[in-house]
Amino acid sequence: MQKKTGGRTAHDATADISALEAEVRGAIAKGDNVQQVVRDLTVKALSTQNRDLESLRRIMTAVMQGVHDGAQQKLQHTSAHTQTALTPIRDAVAGLDAALAQFAEASKLALEEAAGRAHKFSSEELTRVRGELESVENLFLETVQASASTAQKVVSETLHDLVAHAKHNGTAVGSQLKDTLAAFNHEITSAGQTRLEAGLQLTHAITDLMRQVAAGLLTGIAERVKPDDKAKKPG
Repeated sequence: MQKKTGGRTAHDATADISALEAEVRGAIAKGDNVQQVVRDLTVKALSTQNRDLESLRRIMTAVMQGVHDGAQQKLQHTSAHTQTALTPIRDAVAGLDAALAQFAEASKLALEEAAGRAHKFSSEELTRVRGELESVENLFLETVQASASTAQKVVSETLHDLVAHAKHNGTAVGSQLKDTLAAFNHEITSAGQTRLEAGLQLTHAITDLMRQVAAGLLTGIAERVKPDDKAKKPG
């Protein structure tokens, strides 16, 4: 039996990713409430994986592989109009986008809650996490694009259209990231040379909040913290 020391083993993580892909594939095949199901599955994955860009990439890739495979199966076995089979694809991508937006919001909340308790993160820690967050929207679009490039014609066209629409009109995660990154920039400015407190990791705080979201304990994330105007002003 593999020992866990405050985290998950590589075997656990791999099994979780495989299960995520299968569950998304099943959701597409079933076709009911796909957006919410995919959002919830993604949030759950974000609450258990070690949170870094590579784990985010694995989660997004697994979701989109499940979408890809489920859509292909649905098209092969359905006598319904093609659009009926393609609607779950759009819903699934929207669900993934929504989950990533919740993740961005949880990142902002974790930062604000720590600041409210007078906890300080080092500039290095803040800059590292901000850099990862800055990449999330592009990583999302790249993952959907990559899935489109391997899909059959009608699924590929749908995914390409979704990427084009997102680039033109924006995404839920991109919208939330504007607020999140502004909060990080403000905190980095005020952090100066503050040393990182022993044992205080921002990424752990973010993952803890995602667990609360996954468990249904934290639904209205934005309502949890309402910083006053002074918190938003420089200096």
